[in-house]
Amino acid sequence: MLLGTLELPGIPGESFAWAVTKSDARWVKLALSPRVIAEEVAALRCGLDYSLWNSGESEEKCVALVKAHRFDGIGFVGALPFDLDRAYALYKALVMPLEELIKDKHLLIVPAGPLTSLPFGVLVTEPPRTRIPSSPADYRDVAWLGTRQPITVLPSVASLKALREHAKSSNASRSYLGIGNPLLDGPQDHPRWGTHYKTLAQAARDNQQCAKKKLPTQIAQGRGHRSAAGFAKMFRGVQADIEEVRSWTPLPETVDELCEVGGRFGVPESDILLGSRATELALKELSDNGRLADYRIVHFATHGALAGQVHGLAEPGLVLTPPAKGTVDAKALERDDGFLTASEIATLKLDADWVILSACNTAGAAGENADALSGMARAFFYAGARTLLVSHWEVGSEAAVKLTTRAFAELKSKPGIGRSEAFRLSMRNLLINAGLAETHPSVWAPFVVVGEGAH
Repeated sequence: MLLGTLELPGIPGESFAWAVTKSDARWVKLALSPRVIAEEVAALRCGLDYSLWNSGESEEKCVALVKAHRFDGIGFVGALPFDLDRAYALYKALVMPLEELIKDKHLLIVPAGPLTSLPFGVLVTEPPRTRIPSSPADYRDVAWLGTRQPITVLPSVASLKALREHAKSSNASRSYLGIGNPLLDGPQDHPRWGTHYKTLAQAARDNQQCAKKKLPTQIAQGRGHRSAAGFAKMFRGVQADIEEVRSWTPLPETVDELCEVGGRFGVPESDILLGSRATELALKELSDNGRLADYRIVHFATHGALAGQVHGLAEPGLVLTPPAKGTVDAKALERDDGFLTASEIATLKLDADWVILSACNTAGAAGENADALSGMARAFFYAGARTLLVSHWEVGSEAAVKLTTRAFAELKSKPGIGRSEAFRLSMRNLLINAGLAETHPSVWAPFVVVGEGAH
């Protein structure tokens, strides 16, 4: 069934939700105004996204929203303060008025405004025992919407018809292509963290093959620590400034993620593009010669930038390994400047059942009025993807591996259940059966399935 939210321009200060099933349709006026919804979503995200506590301005906002001095002062040590009472209150306001229509159904959700930045799966459907658990085990007893029902996000209502018309299974002959660990330097001149970035950059260069030894745990902490302001000057004219691209944080931990998933599928190392092979040029050449369409699953593990985060950038994109220092040839840079934009994504030739964007905040929109799903989803659908798995915040590599591989295993054992149901089962399995450190929704709930959802 379709479930949507929207704010009508002619009715300021009010929000509405609607639901459409095969036999019924209903509109309801929501009890919360758009302003209050935005505040509640922001507070919940403070309990889900560690990066919001890494800079002064966003940390101060989170402290005010959760009414606590940093997140390590409440709940159990080291846990983000995810407010279960707030998550339940938001469910009551947004979804409960339509409860009888959505019961036991696969939900296709079209979010609006700030709701595009929150996965509906973290909403709580029954009154929680406590506002913020004092033990990680308590999260297993919470009535999460995301583990109760399969959920698919749609870019728009109009997209449903087009997505279903192209939802036939892939004809691709190869199972998996992974792209990640772009060779970046980070801000190595940083007075406090310069040495850390040098270590990360060297680790990325030392780990460009799956056969190499896994990275030490302490190295795998680089993703998502730079704020948007840190790469505001990335574009000069049409092309990205390759030295600004190179200054993004290295992501050596993505080697483990891609190699682990690829290993589960038994793919050769040539199907995992790491380091110097993780380039725009390599991807475009695969597309041009028709080989990119040979892969049923295409998995990116890198940085994602949203429209509006980078000055002069009118569209989102993915960071890949930039060209060599000193590259100035305009024609070469047009083909490969280290930043794969949404318009370039749209020109790729895919035949993929899944595209996984295991990158920081590939699901969100930059600002309340920005295009939902940041335009990236639409670009991949145009290129030939059927379903996307996108993230709302920084994703831990170990959790990403467990979530994705379990979802594929569920589909393989029960082909008719659909991708969203397979991912629901995967999230539930991680929550219930994994270690206590993985019970927090920041670990098991960052991904959302985007597409038509029925296959």
